[in-house]
Amino acid sequence: MTHDSPYSMDLLINHITNLVTVRALGSRFKRGKEMTDIGLIRDGAVGIDNERIVFVGTSSDVDESRAKYVINGKGKTVTPGFVDSHTHLVFAGTREHEFSLRNAGASYAEIHRSGGGINNTVRATRSASKEELLRLSLHRLDTCLSFGTTTVEIKSGYGLTFEHEVKMLEVIQELRERHVLDVVSTCLGAHTIPFDYKDRRQDYIAMLLDQLIPYVAEHRLAEFVDVFCEEGAFSIDEGRSILQRAVDKGLGVKVHADQLTSLGGSRLAAEFGAVSADHLDHLSDEDIVAMKRSGTVAVVLPGVSLFLGLPMADARRLIEQGLPVAVATDANPGSCMSENIQLMMTVAGTMMHLTVEEIFTAVTLNAAAALRRSEILGSIEVGKQADLLIFDVPSYEMIPYHMGVNHLSCVIKRGRKVLDTMQEKFND
Repeated sequence: MTHDSPYSMDLLINHITNLVTVRALGSRFKRGKEMTDIGLIRDGAVGIDNERIVFVGTSSDVDESRAKYVINGKGKTVTPGFVDSHTHLVFAGTREHEFSLRNAGASYAEIHRSGGGINNTVRATRSASKEELLRLSLHRLDTCLSFGTTTVEIKSGYGLTFEHEVKMLEVIQELRERHVLDVVSTCLGAHTIPFDYKDRRQDYIAMLLDQLIPYVAEHRLAEFVDVFCEEGAFSIDEGRSILQRAVDKGLGVKVHADQLTSLGGSRLAAEFGAVSADHLDHLSDEDIVAMKRSGTVAVVLPGVSLFLGLPMADARRLIEQGLPVAVATDANPGSCMSENIQLMMTVAGTMMHLTVEEIFTAVTLNAAAALRRSEILGSIEVGKQADLLIFDVPSYEMIPYHMGVNHLSCVIKRGRKVLDTMQEKFND
């Protein structure tokens, strides 16, 4: 139990049937068997004052008279706000026709080779104005919020020129200012070599190294730089030069690693002490050892494998070998058209064989660690930011179990109720 004795509270949630704290006790993340410890408190209480958590304990330990406003948590489950640490939410155009083609037998690679795939999204995103991208993205963030995401990372990577990558990153910057969610920005100019550079590969890489990354750092347009190391995208050596430039400019780094083949992207991430390596569908034991030593968070993306009909990352193996594992949506128009992190929780259980407790750790504390935010987010502990979810179920196990149903009844962001059962926003 973690608690304090505040003189007053702006808000108290009392008599909570299941309070899932995911208490970290100062740790950046949980790994191995630690991931099963969700710090469950029955008949719990959480007190909030001035955007921060000031009390965590049982209802018998708190005085309701000290709270300005009290929410009755009987029959409810309260959890930390979910953190979606890998998305591509800023884009124009959708690719439902490709979904139909895949269902009719075409492979993702075949569609890409015929000029579709990411090329379609790049063309649509380049053609869209900043205002249009902002409008579309604000709507997607509303959808994220409706499923309980309170912090989200958004990558660029559909502009793939200096001008259009900057445009995307400026949209992400404005989303941070316009939306209630905390938005973390990542520059993914190294997503793929665009079609208009297919015969000028080195020119494109030079643009990333000499123009885009320095500009992003100077203008603080992103916190991280990501690179997609994969056959058909960027080699390990190319990825190393891109990450090195990012580090030299004071930016954090991430890697799209070992999704389709065991190329070594995860070891590259470990070499740079990357905050996360994501996808990880094809890992060797050496890759896992390297990531464990570096403290790199393993972000698995079950929705991608589900959507594309591909084998899942072996998240069970990653946990058993001691990696901190996070789960994210990878919401994007080509390989996972969903902002529903609750759905990813279910798939992580049924297809990746994570326990329910491991799933909650993976979308809260460990996901926050994948964004360098776990010192303030990802668990319900005194001093942390008051991002909480209230579910209209008495058991936390019901949330991933009763799939396809959104049990969320209230979202509290920075101590303010921002969404209620009817999904009405509040300004008070």
